[in-house]
Amino acid sequence: MNEVGVSAAEGSLEQSSELLGYPPDARLLIVNCDDFGMYPAINAAVIESVEAGIASSCSLMLACSGAAQAMKLLSRRPQIPFGIHLTLVCEMPDVPWGPLTGRERVPSLLDPAGKLFSPTPAGRATLLGQARLDEIELEFRAQIEAVAGAGLTPTHLDFHCLADGGRDDILDLTLVLAAEYGLAVRVWLEPGRQAVRNRGLPVIDNDFLDSFSLAVEGKAARYVQMLRDLPAGLNEWAVHPSLGDKDSQAVDDGWTVRRTDYEFLTSPQAREVLQEENIDVIDYRTIQRAWRGP
Repeated sequence: MNEVGVSAAEGSLEQSSELLGYPPDARLLIVNCDDFGMYPAINAAVIESVEAGIASSCSLMLACSGAAQAMKLLSRRPQIPFGIHLTLVCEMPDVPWGPLTGRERVPSLLDPAGKLFSPTPAGRATLLGQARLDEIELEFRAQIEAVAGAGLTPTHLDFHCLADGGRDDILDLTLVLAAEYGLAVRVWLEPGRQAVRNRGLPVIDNDFLDSFSLAVEGKAARYVQMLRDLPAGLNEWAVHPSLGDKDSQAVDDGWTVRRTDYEFLTSPQAREVLQEENIDVIDYRTIQRAWRGP
């Protein structure tokens, strides 16, 4: 959440879409449902948004109470591509989650009460100021291994509420882990994006969208206009669907954002506009193959 769009780096001679084998004028869009596993109403909405809507993939939060259910849903749907939403913060005190690693092994990731920090500006700043990289690696590996232990195969790594990890060394660590496990990484901020491009690896060419940056009122019309205006190259939307039911409303201040995302992603209008605009919706399997190399 709370991430904003950034413009494409200047000076790139070849777009990532071309690195993936598409013509220069192709318009590619990844529609990735973040926060899968946070709670049941999100899980249900994500599955529907992928199976019956325009979403193309999702990102699984292993530390949350709904993770076990989400993994069962994925195990029955091997056709759904998913990444790991690496999680070091918790914004829901009424449905708390914690590190998969024992708290005594990752004290630098915890607040004075022994809990994960809230992703407020102050909470993020404190976390990033004190978090030890070796403890971050322990927790990231625990989250990745939890997926492997469930017999599931992810496509990529991305971050919950910490854009590109929040620190250069965290992003560098994540790139190393991705190479080790054969995964791609969502990278959308500079200078990290250009550094990855310099390696010949595809990352988004244009503005990155976090749906929490959009107003709820008039969102469907805004989404339609964004599809109409989608530029050539590789684009990504991080969306956050939820059913927005009574249980969601009781614990999640962002439920209206999530409900309006769900309504658009599963609407006939969304699919119709994609077809009219000749937009290719892809997922991270395509990116992953390029990151793995020959």
